[in-house]
Amino acid sequence: MSRLRRHSPALALTILTAIGTIGFVDRIVVNALVEPLKAEFGLSDAQIGLLGFAYSSLNIVLGVAIARLAERRRRLTLTAIGTMLWSVAATACGFVTGWQQLLGARVAVGVGEAVGLPANQSVIADYYPPNRRASAMSILLLAAPLGALIGMAGGGIVAQYWGWRWAFIVTGLPGILLAVAVWLFVAEPVRGAHDPDFGDHVPPMRAVLRRLTGLPSARNLIIGSALASMVGFGLIAFLSALMTRRFGLPVGEAGLMTALAASLPAAISVAAGGAIADRLAPRWPSAYATFPALCLLVSAPLFAIGMMRSDMASFLALTALSTLLLFTFLGATAGTIQNMLDTRMRATGHALANIFTGMVGGLGPVIVGWLSDRLAASGMTSDGALGLAMAGTALMSWWAAAHYLRAARSLERDLLAVREGRA
Repeated sequence: MSRLRRHSPALALTILTAIGTIGFVDRIVVNALVEPLKAEFGLSDAQIGLLGFAYSSLNIVLGVAIARLAERRRRLTLTAIGTMLWSVAATACGFVTGWQQLLGARVAVGVGEAVGLPANQSVIADYYPPNRRASAMSILLLAAPLGALIGMAGGGIVAQYWGWRWAFIVTGLPGILLAVAVWLFVAEPVRGAHDPDFGDHVPPMRAVLRRLTGLPSARNLIIGSALASMVGFGLIAFLSALMTRRFGLPVGEAGLMTALAASLPAAISVAAGGAIADRLAPRWPSAYATFPALCLLVSAPLFAIGMMRSDMASFLALTALSTLLLFTFLGATAGTIQNMLDTRMRATGHALANIFTGMVGGLGPVIVGWLSDRLAASGMTSDGALGLAMAGTALMSWWAAAHYLRAARSLERDLLAVREGRA
């Protein structure tokens, strides 16, 4: 079997990006099905938001334990096993008969992704040198917006014509084939091939945590990305539902419009963000923090204004423009954090950072749903309440930008300390 495996950075990046994309499809498709699920099970907006939080909370906690295992074992074996597990769980969502079963199935998807995804950034970091990592990470992280695009557009269309159950089934099955592909064809890279030799010793978790919290730039990058993720998760969770309520779009059309106005610009944003930061960094060393900060500062008011617009043209235009700016932080942040970690810290470091970013970011849909329910109870229309709730959380981008600007102050100094072994 080892003869089939190729030590190819491009092949590894392609298959792992495809796995991440399908994983995000399985995660996000529930957001295309908000209105059908509410009608089927009588759910509130807060309960819809809880579906995402239930997934993310267990996913990120388990991710730490799996990441520790990934520092010692073949990482791509874990990816294959986890991909198979979550694909089966995602497909099972199409067979639930109640709210509790759906919640349990979504938790199971989170468990599978906790096994399958934490090591992928570590693998790509070992395939690519430091000066190309942000670009490579941007491609890997394209999985999120591409998955959102496919999940929202495809899931909505399937639900409109064949029902919401088939949307879960159709989006869950492809992961099984990808699990087989990564097992058969992708070779495990040599750890630290492009980095200083830190030996084979696996540092204790407290050492990894000390690195992430002890470097001011790392600490602020993680906080900033968590706050920006809160805005992004809230946007993706309820944008389709808002268009159905405000403009009367059917589920399929609302999902397609969400894909075009949010997911597609987000994909461009993620890909461009890391590449632009890599290009700027030789002349502007703090670009990995300063560039996302500037984008977040401009994105917030555009998004807030867009959520309150009653004409579809300006609503879609402002949503697309703000999303194009919002997600530039992903690739730049991921690549920089990996550069701050020793080779056998990377899977654990990613998982520990993901605890904070995932928990805070996962609160985005919960907060939006809760605010929407409260505002609707006070007498606002359903679409007005949801739009105002989303506009309010969009302003969290300014808080995120402040942390990115703080990270920029010490970023060059912290990266030098890591390279010289003084961190």
